[in-house]
Amino acid sequence: MKDLFGKAILDFQTKNSPENIITETSISEADEMSVDYLFRSYMEMPLLEQKALDLVKGKTLDVGCGAGSHALHLQNERDLEITSIDISANAIQACQLRGLKNARVQDVLDIENETYDTITLLMNGTGIFGTIKNTPKFLQKLKSLLNINGQILIDSSDIIYMFDEDEDGGKWLPSNGYYGELEFNITYKGEKEDSFPWLYLDYNTLQNAAHDNGLKCELIQEGEHYDYLARLSI
Repeated sequence: MKDLFGKAILDFQTKNSPENIITETSISEADEMSVDYLFRSYMEMPLLEQKALDLVKGKTLDVGCGAGSHALHLQNERDLEITSIDISANAIQACQLRGLKNARVQDVLDIENETYDTITLLMNGTGIFGTIKNTPKFLQKLKSLLNINGQILIDSSDIIYMFDEDEDGGKWLPSNGYYGELEFNITYKGEKEDSFPWLYLDYNTLQNAAHDNGLKCELIQEGEHYDYLARLSI
């Protein structure tokens, strides 16, 4: 990986002529995203993200922290002990420059001998699972990192709305695999990242996967555009 997403975050933080990120998926055309969106304050966040942050309690792990905006709110406004991780070295450098006390480059699957009261995976937290096949592996790892009475706060979207209807009112869905499994591409400053798998899970599929892996699943809140926030617990 060229870490272009992280490069954009670090460029913005260091005022190194940041440009918009161009995103594209296997079912959608190229779209521009302003990097400053990743640096938003609590009041600028969508209601689902605000709700998730309001529910955070205790020792917390923020998975896929990006620019660290969620963690900074929890650290500075809620005075919580929070660990932020991301596989992007550039993003973690930006988080440290922003004042996050415990931010490190790490894949959640590689964490050992740590437990938390809350684990957050936000901004389509199921994305890092990549595929349906990989989902149990991630859920088992997250479950192993929970303290007694701990919680996982995770959001995603049901992207079935992106598929065209057929003449019978059904949807034209992929014949092989789950419709939420996408290939994601990022272009930044003329460089294109290697494509990577990214997973959107509808709530029922997440709930079934959670139950299959010994986790309770609760629908906390639904957004305005097929998105939702869920809480998983043992």
